[in-house]
Amino acid sequence: FYLKDNVRNRKPEPYVHEDESDVMWSKRVWRTIDLREKFNLPIYYPETPINDRKSLFDVIKAGIFSGEIFAFDNPAFDDEFKVQMSIEEVSNLLIQKDSVDREDPDNPETYKRIQIITETTSADIKQYWVKEDWFFDNKRSVMDVRILGLCPLKQKLDATGAWLGMEPLFWIYFPQCRNLFAKSEVFNTKNNAQRNTFDDLFSQRMFSSYIRQESNVYDRTINSYAEGVDAILESDRVKDDIFRTEHDMWHL
Repeated sequence: FYLKDNVRNRKPEPYVHEDESDVMWSKRVWRTIDLREKFNLPIYYPETPINDRKSLFDVIKAGIFSGEIFAFDNPAFDDEFKVQMSIEEVSNLLIQKDSVDREDPDNPETYKRIQIITETTSADIKQYWVKEDWFFDNKRSVMDVRILGLCPLKQKLDATGAWLGMEPLFWIYFPQCRNLFAKSEVFNTKNNAQRNTFDDLFSQRMFSSYIRQESNVYDRTINSYAEGVDAILESDRVKDDIFRTEHDMWHL
């Protein structure tokens, strides 16, 4: 009954300019956002785009295919955004074609070679990696954070449908995505007339996550030296260290 122009014309709130001399402390961390958690469902749904909303993966995919943002290859070993992928490379990654031999039902013992096309959709994306920098700004006297990149992870299944793990697809550079995210609505369970955007969601930290790695001399992830409950406790320790550092800055 009315035209929604507010979100479509929105632009991201600019970051505060930071000088190197103002940053007293910083730490780089990598997080995992699990879309199977209830709090993260607005990132996962809708599985199929509707009139005013898309899932985060569909927003990213549309941005890549339109040329508005870029995808970067070798996500498991390189998160420095070095190898830019072409649109064709992304398409081949998301749409896989396989040929198999199947028996012709009209001619027993006769086989036909058929092509099977498997497309990665929003429903296949169950997690995201987040790369971010936390820092204390001495000029503003605040602890702040800048997200640097996002990486969607696709669930891997075998022929029987058994779960094999997660496969990272590509990295995207978050600052480049902010204009796109600022125009993409996220469902608000409290008020349909006041929708947030994906830029709001990440800027205001409206997601649940756990830390999988902090910057360290070995460049290793938490899972490489801790398992199970120990890995959870180590993730919490890194998170507590960040907030204790902020607290301690007030006592210097």
